[in-house]
Amino acid sequence: MRIGIDCRTLLSPEKGEKAGVGHYTYYLVKHLLKHDKKNTYVLFFDHRSPKLKEFKQKNTEIVKFKMSEYKRYLPYAYSHVFVSKVLNEANLDIFHSPANVIPMKYKKPSIVTIHDLAIYSHPEWFPSKQNFSINVLVPKSIEKAEHVIAVSESTEKDLKRLFNVSKKKVSVVYEGVTKVKAPSKLSMRRTLKKWKLADRYLFYIGTLEPRKNIAGIIQSFDELALEKLKKYKDMQLVIAGAKGFEFQDNYNAIKNAKSGKIRYIGYVTEKEKIALLNNAEAFIFPSHYEGFGLPVLEAMSYGIPVITSNVSSLPEVAGKAAELIDPSSLESLKKGIHKVITRKATRTKLAKSGKKQAKKFSWDKCAKQTLKIYKKVYKENYS
Repeated sequence: MRIGIDCRTLLSPEKGEKAGVGHYTYYLVKHLLKHDKKNTYVLFFDHRSPKLKEFKQKNTEIVKFKMSEYKRYLPYAYSHVFVSKVLNEANLDIFHSPANVIPMKYKKPSIVTIHDLAIYSHPEWFPSKQNFSINVLVPKSIEKAEHVIAVSESTEKDLKRLFNVSKKKVSVVYEGVTKVKAPSKLSMRRTLKKWKLADRYLFYIGTLEPRKNIAGIIQSFDELALEKLKKYKDMQLVIAGAKGFEFQDNYNAIKNAKSGKIRYIGYVTEKEKIALLNNAEAFIFPSHYEGFGLPVLEAMSYGIPVITSNVSSLPEVAGKAAELIDPSSLESLKKGIHKVITRKATRTKLAKSGKKQAKKFSWDKCAKQTLKIYKKVYKENYS
């Protein structure tokens, strides 16, 4: 097979720029190339391409879309006419888009990975400028695709509910987790010193946007710190991540907190993230909706106790290895935080079960299951 994969979401993996779809694409391609030496992979990049050395193998071809820096002037014409022309001329058997959208003028069998459909149920969580993509490109791509990969059973259910996609057309393929070696105690100490953080803290990392429930974390922790002064006297809540849509609401929640124990430290590097995660008393991620929930999986892989939501894909990822809370209930959130922070036995249990749960998810498994889908689509179309 000649398998084309859109790799334009990959930026600079060596710098830790693998967030979201880029993270998925990077590890999927890396592990496909590790396991499959028989088929040819045609990898498509644009002007933002990372160093391509690690992708150059005997069974790969690297194609760079020309003039991609000018896409902003004619976005539809570039993304769906020019890109389709290049793909159609590449003589592919199968094309895989890991990023929700297939170029509209592409004519041959294609597969699309759908990560997250929250915008259809809760448009208020997102900027309105994505209307064309949401109303036209994603639905058309799902309809056009020979097969759809969903990153969770929750996303599969959304595909059925929102687009009436048949179960035969969808496969659930979970993402994996890549555990980087934990930093030394000295390195962790330097990271804490940089932001003048306490030794004990509850940690959140992720983009600060409405669905992540940051205001809920802040209010819950702030009230607990004020109500139970002795138990929280040496604790902080540390929030890290880039400012997202409607960040001001989160900023106001931080500003209005009364305990003086909430720290927002902004964007952190991959290395700093790992240090902060490994030193945390617990990790909190009470999102209202996630297509998969990779931060939960990463925290569990390091043996960090996790508090997360009982909605969307998060119970699939966490299993019974996390303290599950109702993200819409402040009392449920407070109860979950207090239980994990004040009970060492609970933290020990969650740390152990979390590590075990995380081992169920691997990029090797993800790549092998994806390759099976490629073979299935090929057989259905060419045999």
